[in-house]
Amino acid sequence: MDITARRTALVVTELLSPAVVAVALPLAVAWHATGYDVPATLGWIAVVAIFFCVLPMAFLVHGARRGRWDGHWVRDRAHRTVPLLVCLASALAGMVVMLVAGAPRELVALAWAMIITLAVCLVITRWWKVSVHATVAGGAVAMLSFVYGPWFLLLALLVALVCWARVAVADHTATQVAVGALLGPLVGGAVFLALT
Repeated sequence: MDITARRTALVVTELLSPAVVAVALPLAVAWHATGYDVPATLGWIAVVAIFFCVLPMAFLVHGARRGRWDGHWVRDRAHRTVPLLVCLASALAGMVVMLVAGAPRELVALAWAMIITLAVCLVITRWWKVSVHATVAGGAVAMLSFVYGPWFLLLALLVALVCWARVAVADHTATQVAVGALLGPLVGGAVFLALT
């Protein structure tokens, strides 16, 4: 692969990462769930961002800098259990805050969908390396299409881009990203749909 394609893949990996989607997707859902109320949306997205993105990413980056794993995306499957458990614990703490504070139903459904999808990824990761990037991207497209309509299925092109990038940077195989891209909608999308 040429250097430009690799650089592009690395940029896509970061710009469409689970951490970015874990802020952008709840923002879109909160915007809809609050009836397009700016202060309420910003309040809820702050809670979600802290527990579903900022705290988990701080832990991942800190662990990578201390040499506990091979980078902030933890490429080595054998080292993914602890980071995924910490991400799950942080998300569950965020869910408690959301429930106590009376978060809108759609946002609670989204949070449960994210938590359950993460738990499924954790179980799979014990035996096989599934792409969390592809899982999160695929689930996000499904949930956005449930909230805003079928036109949002066009964002599946971004899921394909994420899948390409993860294979191009040699972090995953084509099978691992394909399974992830299907896992997100089948688990996260189904949970979201069931709870809304």
